Amino acid sequence: MRGGNDGAAGRGTDRDGEGPGRRGRRDGRREPPGRARLPLRRSLLGRLLAVSALVAACSVAATAWIAVQTTSGAIKQEQGQNLTADARIYDTLLDYAARNPTWDGVGATVRELARESGRRIALTTQGRQPLADSATAETAPALPPQASAVVDPLSVDTVLAARGTDGQGTAADRIDPRAVGPFRLSSGDSKALRRTADSKVECLNRAGIASDVVVGPSGRPRVQIVGNDPERALGTRCDLAALDTPTRSEQKALDALTGLADACLKRQGREGVRLNGDLSWGDPASSVVPGGEAGPLVPRVPLPAPAPSDAPVEDAAPSVVTPERTGENDRAIASCVSAARGEQLSSYVSSPALLFIGDEGGATLPGFDLSPANTARIAGAAALVLALTVGASVFAGARLVRPLHALTGAAQRMRDGEQPESVPVSGDDEVGRLAAAFNDMSAHRARLEEQRKAMVSDVAHELRTPLSNIRGWLEAAQDGLADPDPAFVSSLLEEAVLLQHIIDDLQDLAAADAGVLRLHPEPVEARELLSQVAAAHQARAENAGVTLAVAGTAPGPALRADPVRLRQAVGNLVSNAVRHTPEGGRVTLRAYAAEEGDGAVLVEVADTGSGIPSEDLPHVFDRFWRAEKSRSRRTGGSGLGLAIVRKLVEAHGGTVDAASVEGEGSTFVLRLPGTGPSGP
Repeated sequence: MRGGNDGAAGRGTDRDGEGPGRRGRRDGRREPPGRARLPLRRSLLGRLLAVSALVAACSVAATAWIAVQTTSGAIKQEQGQNLTADARIYDTLLDYAARNPTWDGVGATVRELARESGRRIALTTQGRQPLADSATAETAPALPPQASAVVDPLSVDTVLAARGTDGQGTAADRIDPRAVGPFRLSSGDSKALRRTADSKVECLNRAGIASDVVVGPSGRPRVQIVGNDPERALGTRCDLAALDTPTRSEQKALDALTGLADACLKRQGREGVRLNGDLSWGDPASSVVPGGEAGPLVPRVPLPAPAPSDAPVEDAAPSVVTPERTGENDRAIASCVSAARGEQLSSYVSSPALLFIGDEGGATLPGFDLSPANTARIAGAAALVLALTVGASVFAGARLVRPLHALTGAAQRMRDGEQPESVPVSGDDEVGRLAAAFNDMSAHRARLEEQRKAMVSDVAHELRTPLSNIRGWLEAAQDGLADPDPAFVSSLLEEAVLLQHIIDDLQDLAAADAGVLRLHPEPVEARELLSQVAAAHQARAENAGVTLAVAGTAPGPALRADPVRLRQAVGNLVSNAVRHTPEGGRVTLRAYAAEEGDGAVLVEVADTGSGIPSEDLPHVFDRFWRAEKSRSRRTGGSGLGLAIVRKLVEAHGGTVDAASVEGEGSTFVLRLPGTGPSGP
């Protein structure tokens, strides 16, 4: 006995000796007062200031450069040098000229362009007779001597047209592709071809080839293959030749164009030419006509097109012998075809017009001179911006670092074993939320520490009682005061069993906390399990004068659970209910399906005992908790039974609830996931 005490005291001395050593090492890790604050260059505030100054300097420099560039660009734009804006205006008016035979009605378009661009736009004939002017003054300022451009769809300005079409350029003959003239399809032909194109696209899509319908300026649709390999459609059954066959109106216009080109060639003493639908010549090519997808006027020998599915047109072009293929002939043919197109389209497009683009009031902006005064003004403004940025950074950095210093100090004090304390929460920003989270963590840590201390004390108390009894009986036997008879051995065995129960309960809780509690689930019939538990506790209930019964006779709901662990959980509840139910009372077990229809199974243990006070009800599942603090393990249990019940039910994926009315009894309900009702 004494040796045991000495050993315990020795172990306590070791722990006590180790504690100051650890505290001493913690004190040794503390920074000296002179090094408590980081140098500015290494602190968050210093880095914030450096980054802010760098950003401010770069921002000032970039702002000054952008201001100069923007001012120069604005001046160039006011002087008519911004070709991008001019090209858009030019392209819009060129489109109008290509689609209309006269300039009548162009005034609305000119005014809309002027409103969008903020510029004055005037359009005159080549003899400077006004066609349209966006000037709003009663007496419009005189136009400049030189026009900005000539709007002629038969002779496109390649520079402006290239910018207006995003750099795509124009046709080699400088005729605007939107000028289609007699090649424009009627509404009926366009709709018929669109239906054909839609059917071809559906066919190609079914073949796994993505394609779209693209409508040209003449209203002729064509199928465009998505990707860079348009020849993929040749291997399908989707015949695209029907879209390549010209309509009667297109064939008539193509024949007229061929006649004009032949007349030009004959005047030069050359043979006539056969023009294909894309205005190439040579062997028959694809019959796509101008306005569908007009190609450049160059000789080509493409693959023969499939035979058209539609009936051939009546007015077919006469057969013409292909001239000899030479570079000189090709240049002559291209020139004649271009001239023939101009002659054919001249009656379908507007006549050439002069375009003037300038300032609304005829004035120009003054230039920007970086004189010494302007330079000093820019430098002063930059310095002011820099000073304001640095000042704002200092203010913001100080506000940012202050709560961080408080958090660091509180964390260091917590590390050194001092009492956790909360830090002030400055706001609802990121730092404020960090402080709030730290306070929550500190409070949680304090609660855990209190629970740990209470648990160690409770475990020591629970183990001390049976060990003290065993020690007392053994010392009595050693001193000859007690005989080791069967009653003596039975008393020691009872204390050992109590000690073993405490250890088993602690082991179950530790396994549940660590997530290693082993379960062996299998189908379980709830009412049968309750009957087994009732049978196991029937003798104890009869000795206490308590009626223990299972409600219901029909088979209860089925669930999938570990029967051993589930019997342990229900058994703890039954044992607790019998212990707190007076003589003549009743403990009822019942299992039934949840009314919510989610398949859950409810296991209920109800008693008519003394009940639990409402202020104690939230703590019934806490470890080592007893409603009556004076109760011992022998009279009131260890305080671990209900904690084990909760852990076992949670391991099964369920929950446990308690309801009680003081003086009337208590009801504990286990809610477990079920597998549906069992069969009869």
